[in-house]
Amino acid sequence: MGIGVVVIILIVGVALGINPMSLLDGSLGTGTSGSGSVSRPLPEAGQDDLADFVAVVVQDTEDLWTEVFIENGMTYEPATVVLFADTDSSACGLADARTGPFYCPGDQNVYIDLSFYETLRNQFGAPGDFAQAYVIAHEIGHHVQNLVGVLPEYSRAIQSMSEEQANAYSVRIELQADCYAGIWASYVGEENLLENGDIEEAINAAEQIGDDAIQRRTQGVVIPKTFTHGTSAQRQEWFERGYSSGNVGQCDTFSDGF
Repeated sequence: MGIGVVVIILIVGVALGINPMSLLDGSLGTGTSGSGSVSRPLPEAGQDDLADFVAVVVQDTEDLWTEVFIENGMTYEPATVVLFADTDSSACGLADARTGPFYCPGDQNVYIDLSFYETLRNQFGAPGDFAQAYVIAHEIGHHVQNLVGVLPEYSRAIQSMSEEQANAYSVRIELQADCYAGIWASYVGEENLLENGDIEEAINAAEQIGDDAIQRRTQGVVIPKTFTHGTSAQRQEWFERGYSSGNVGQCDTFSDGF
């Protein structure tokens, strides 16, 4: 979730503060994930390790959030996760491989070109399966926010905000999605699906995609008022908070002094 450089991508950028390179918060899926949708021909199950891995992670997020919603007397409607090559269309405008993964509230889809993970590994220094999984879980976190009304409220509120105020609001949105990704990590840990080093991979990814780290890397200067996703320290903190607690109630980034 720029997951680096602050580039607004049509409605998605306005609604989520998504920067092309910090869009390291992906979530994608294939037709093999049960609820996923595919916008171009992709390998069949078993023929592409990364696509298969993505499908498994997406299914795990669906299992988690279905349980959480039931516990709260609600019904979880899974996002559709769309894989594409180069470009695709979305209700939020053009989906472009250069922008990284993103969630579109307009059609409740998550879009990603799998080549993004090469960028994650080679340009951001965030290798590993669990770094990739963290990206997926973060974007699904945005879908959860949309279902419970957080994103619609944000879209309404920013109409009367300055750019700096909207950026600060966006940071809270993004950090909550990081916390939700941490809750997912806690869930897969309870299912005995974690391996040694997995959590460290996610925490490293959170560090590499912090607004301060990306700005320092790409422009040599850090400008806090332009942050839209949060600092490296904040992103790590909120992921770890979700992971250590496994409790959605611990992901309130909207309280004063968060």
